[in-house]
Amino acid sequence: MGSYRNRLDIIADILQVASQNAKKTQIMYQANLSYKVLQRYLREVTMASLIKFENAEQCYVLTSKGKDFLEAYRDYDKTNKSIEKRLNDVDNKKKNLEELCSKV
Repeated sequence: MGSYRNRLDIIADILQVASQNAKKTQIMYQANLSYKVLQRYLREVTMASLIKFENAEQCYVLTSKGKDFLEAYRDYDKTNKSIEKRLNDVDNKKKNLEELCSKV
């Protein structure tokens, strides 16, 4: 079973697509969002100045603040995955200990 994306994951996905100067439809499909959810997040990331809409090219582009966010997010994501792996290892060790106790 797959895991659900949290708010930061969705924002990072949107910014990653926008880093290639993308139209709304491209962001929607590549970030795997419904139109309604996309609208809400585009409003949020635009208000936060993470992306901006370029009228001349009719596309969304990443701002320097958005680039900073993506860099910080990647560091966070790497750390988070490392911690999750360690926690899974600890859980497995606990299960092994519990099995040893029950096989008396």
